[in-house]
Amino acid sequence: MKKISTIVPVYNEEKNVPLMLKALQDVAAKLPAYNFEFLFVNDGSRDGSWEELEKAHKADSRVVSIDLTRNFGKELALTAGVRNCTGDAAIFLDADLQHPPELIPQFVEKWENGAEVVASVRKSTKKKSLIKNLGSKLFYKIMRYCGTGITPNTTDFKLIDRKVINELVKFTEHKRMFRGLIEWLGFRTEYIEFVAPERINGVASYSVSKLVRLAVYSMVSYSLLPLKLTSYLGFLIAAVSFCLMCVMCVVRFVYRSPFFSPISFVIVTNTLILGIILTAFGFLALYISQIQTETMNRPLYVVREKLDK
Repeated sequence: MKKISTIVPVYNEEKNVPLMLKALQDVAAKLPAYNFEFLFVNDGSRDGSWEELEKAHKADSRVVSIDLTRNFGKELALTAGVRNCTGDAAIFLDADLQHPPELIPQFVEKWENGAEVVASVRKSTKKKSLIKNLGSKLFYKIMRYCGTGITPNTTDFKLIDRKVINELVKFTEHKRMFRGLIEWLGFRTEYIEFVAPERINGVASYSVSKLVRLAVYSMVSYSLLPLKLTSYLGFLIAAVSFCLMCVMCVVRFVYRSPFFSPISFVIVTNTLILGIILTAFGFLALYISQIQTETMNRPLYVVREKLDK
């Protein structure tokens, strides 16, 4: 019998833990052909979340609870879950029930039909703030221009096969975004659209500042475009300044026109030097990017399957 692990990061979700567990138990009852493991990772909660998880563990032997010493962040809490799960597949859900557990049977069906990753695409979120809505759209546009390949409006609500889990545990980088890492691996992916319901209890732990930091880390981790832009900008400034300097020299020294004053030459010369410096920084940044790529220590390639004797 196949086993499915559900991985739920928890941060100050005391009231939502019992509701999430009940929802997962209901889903498991509808899928009797599978064994389930309900894995919760307490990410340094300051309320009674851990006490609720202890109760859940005593009440249901399928519950596995992990208590982190402090708040390491959602991405590392998911990492802890991935490294400790034992299922043939794992499903990530948020504890606030905005990732509807009732969609799990659809995820499992696509997985059984050959998908190695089943990702969710959020069509909309009830009562989502205007700032977060605009920020989300801007984030995916920037990531698309950076050539990261991250599918717009995907969420962490997804199912991954054991093959994917085995590859994910090889990653050692500290600043990570699971969505990006899973797409980077390149396994066969199917998508399910959903409308995120309103949060039942509590407030979202992901503030705007945390989302901005995640966006910056993601852009830096999955694209070299920010580094290349520095070089492109420097080259553009240097080229324009050089052309302008040539025109000024012809007008000043060939046609003897006083149109350009000495201070104009100083300004354009400084701009030309600035362009050269930015270009040099751009090339230096490319060398640094090679160091970054090596220190990330990502797999050189990913094998889906091997047929041998």
